[in-house]
Amino acid sequence: MTISPRTMEDKSNKLILIPILAVVFLMIGYQYLCPAGSNSCRFLTGDKLSGMFRQYHSGDDIYAYQEGLESEGSSTTLSKFNFTDRDLERHVDFNIKGDDVIVFLHIQKTGGTTFGRHLVRNIHLEQPCDCMPGQKKCTCHRPGKAESWLFSRFSTGWSCGLHADWTELTNCVPVVMNKKDKKDAQRDRRNFYYITMLRDPVSRYLSEWKHVQRGATWKTALHMCDGRSPTQDELPACYSGDDWTGVTLTNFMDCPSNLANNRQVRMLADLSLVGCYNVSTIGAERERGRVLLASAKNNLRNMAFYGLTEFQRKTQYLFERTFGLRFIQAFTQINSTRAASVGVGEGALRRRIEGLNALDVELYEYAKELFLRRYQYSRQTQHQEQRLRRRQERQEERQRLHQHTAPISKARREEEEREIEGVEGEEVGGVATTEDYSSQVVRW
Repeated sequence: MTISPRTMEDKSNKLILIPILAVVFLMIGYQYLCPAGSNSCRFLTGDKLSGMFRQYHSGDDIYAYQEGLESEGSSTTLSKFNFTDRDLERHVDFNIKGDDVIVFLHIQKTGGTTFGRHLVRNIHLEQPCDCMPGQKKCTCHRPGKAESWLFSRFSTGWSCGLHADWTELTNCVPVVMNKKDKKDAQRDRRNFYYITMLRDPVSRYLSEWKHVQRGATWKTALHMCDGRSPTQDELPACYSGDDWTGVTLTNFMDCPSNLANNRQVRMLADLSLVGCYNVSTIGAERERGRVLLASAKNNLRNMAFYGLTEFQRKTQYLFERTFGLRFIQAFTQINSTRAASVGVGEGALRRRIEGLNALDVELYEYAKELFLRRYQYSRQTQHQEQRLRRRQERQEERQRLHQHTAPISKARREEEEREIEGVEGEEVGGVATTEDYSSQVVRW
């Protein structure tokens, strides 16, 4: 059968037309999905792809990868505080078989109940805490001794008073622990490692309001300072009756003696510096606040450890690195709290809450940056330790091979050493920092 030149030309034109139409269709679709100036296709950029790959590649533990993803889109700011390596380095040679004690300072509505349960139920120990069903307290004894290594609500109870603060604990804990363990306070030189949890001030304040609204009072708190509790004039009650059930947020904020205001600073500061609860000791309120804030920052910085409610996995990681203890199950980040259900927005209401908690806001900003920089510092130190360990293992393997193999030429030995060094160089280059807020962290 004979095919005319015209038919062949028509078929050729059709074959050429198909890819042209396909290209036009793709271009139209791309312009529709990714218009000029849009950020909707940022995931196609090289920087984003490389960042995602680094997060996955070096995310060999659950902390860096998961919370690294949670922080995408966070703003980057310059460091405001001059922290030293001593501030960032946190490692405690915790001797659980000796006399060391971990003291948990539990601030209301900071996730302390959850963290406290982790301490007694979720740490891998040679002798785990004995937690009996139906009992609030667990027995946390040292291996082979009837002595407690943990001072907390769920181990020793409120032995220094309900939600005792730094001022109360530092004066009370040594006496209580020596009495429990029948030790001579003069000769006992045990180490007390203080730890705590902090929370975003607005969220914490709203959570406390909701808790009080449901009937909580903490009326039995002692507030001991300089050997006595505050008088009624020094610390007036915000309500009459048994509790403050049903209180509105407005009324909650209107009480000038409400201890919810700047609670985190007050509970971390040395109150004896300002005459305890006697506000007339230091005349100006601003001066009193300045002293309390400076004291709270100093005490927090010098604590063995503190965590942040908003960073559960990082909190777990830093505790494990600090004390050399390991949790059995990973911490869970829960953001759907009662405080989160209260819509305060960014307007006047939020500004008023922040104003009532101005000291807490400043403390939390300080604590958050120090926390994240400690995390970064610890991660970098861990990577260095891992690289050093691998290098030592390779050196030992190389020495073993040289001892058990036939002699080889000098040129061959140098070639093998270059190959090993090349592998090490690739591994060092492949390690990438995946933590959130990484741009805030000074490289050491």
